[in-house]
Amino acid sequence: MKRWRALVFPAALLALLEAWARTAGRGSDALAAPSAAARALAGLAADGSLWSASAFTLGGAALGLALGALAGGALGIVLGLSRRSAAAAFLTVELLRPVPSVALIPLAMLIYGFGLAMEVSVVAFATFWPMLVLAQAAARGVEPRLLEVAAALELAPRALLTSVLLPAMAGRLFVALRLGVAIALVVAVTVEIAANPNGMGYAMTIAQQSLDPAAMLAWLGWIGVVGWAVNAGALALERRLARRMGAAPEPTAAPRR
Repeated sequence: MKRWRALVFPAALLALLEAWARTAGRGSDALAAPSAAARALAGLAADGSLWSASAFTLGGAALGLALGALAGGALGIVLGLSRRSAAAAFLTVELLRPVPSVALIPLAMLIYGFGLAMEVSVVAFATFWPMLVLAQAAARGVEPRLLEVAAALELAPRALLTSVLLPAMAGRLFVALRLGVAIALVVAVTVEIAANPNGMGYAMTIAQQSLDPAAMLAWLGWIGVVGWAVNAGALALERRLARRMGAAPEPTAAPRR
């Protein structure tokens, strides 16, 4: 029952937009009725363009996230465990971290040209910094006595990472990963809208330039659905891996009744 309650507001909003489009907004070049957008979405699915564009965007976001998360997480753990390393890298991190990822699009275009590599590089840069900062905070939050026991047992670096650090940091790392998933998809679509002639963002831009509001809204709605599905998948993966590693995920606020 609670799940159905969450659909009340979007359903009412769509009904109002449908009524407006059929009355006062009839013939508008900017907005289309949700029913027209649904028909356009069905047409995009039928001709295959929906799936090819979605695969490109999700592929670029996933590859960029993988690179950014691995590099940022690894460096964050090192900086979190070593005060000297953190102090040495502080200025560099604070200078580069505020740089907007979209500001790297011209540079990435010069290096890689158009295509997947350019998009992946920008997404990796965008996801690297939150993963680094949150992994560093997670490493600093590890109980010192666990590290003392590991040192007394003379654990190898690999055993220290897999048996001590990752289980102790799992909750915060999963939160960082979920944040990275959202950032990766947003940046991937933004890159496609701004510069990359591929993917869902580019398809939406082409629909807008073609004065086809139904197709534009169809792509916009589909991007929202994909984002919701990706976030739900990341949350399910977080819970499953947390149970396997013996760490409870970070608590989320319970919905109000």
